[in-house]
Amino acid sequence: MDRSQEHREPGERVQTFESHGAHPKRSRQNCESQFCKVENLSRLEYNCVEMSSDAEARLLARCRQGEPDAWNELFDAHYSATARFVFQLGADFSREDVEEICQEAFLSVIRNLASFQGASQFQTWLFRIAANKARDFCERQRAAKRGGGQAPLSLQAEDPENGLTLDPPSSAPGPDAQLMNAERMAGVRHALDQLGEPCREIIELRYFADLSYDEIAATLQLNPKTVSSRLSKCLDRLEALARPILAREKSTPFSV
Repeated sequence: MDRSQEHREPGERVQTFESHGAHPKRSRQNCESQFCKVENLSRLEYNCVEMSSDAEARLLARCRQGEPDAWNELFDAHYSATARFVFQLGADFSREDVEEICQEAFLSVIRNLASFQGASQFQTWLFRIAANKARDFCERQRAAKRGGGQAPLSLQAEDPENGLTLDPPSSAPGPDAQLMNAERMAGVRHALDQLGEPCREIIELRYFADLSYDEIAATLQLNPKTVSSRLSKCLDRLEALARPILAREKSTPFSV
């Protein structure tokens, strides 16, 4: 059985893809082919197919109309970048974990594409869905292990250009440390959600997708200097929102 179906009703995944004109078998093959030459997921390059805003808008319109080839094109264009993004979120995601989370994310895109209004870049919207699916996956893992699963989300340890430091999970945390990390990152996520869309978008691209300033500039169609300035201001806002949460967690003993 496909691991992405383990937490779904029988046949749900196939019905969802077919009802929108996409082909699950082909999508699964594409998913596997993205990894066939990658020995270590950390080496997976950011190789999203470059597409102009107009071209992507046309592709999304075709997806909304239910064209099978359009869904496959969208999958091919964004799968590798999404897989790399998901891999960086988890402390110890396996290849199979990443595949499952990515497939759940794309299923959610199929179900909810009508709600995407273009307020942000499509890729940013997709990454946010993937982050939520990764968090859900980790919560299931923790529940299955009765508190001993993987830490759900982690930002890069430090941005040397802006000085924001958020300690990542230790390489071998015990159950208490893992739960504390989960609480801590949930707090950071809550602070992110309080930011406006421009700040949340640029921080997610920098820390979750691990894009360079030039890549962010290309994605958001901004000047790299504007990216640097905006990111610095947004990090200040995030730090102000997150500091009380992090300070409270440092001063409060954690118990289960």
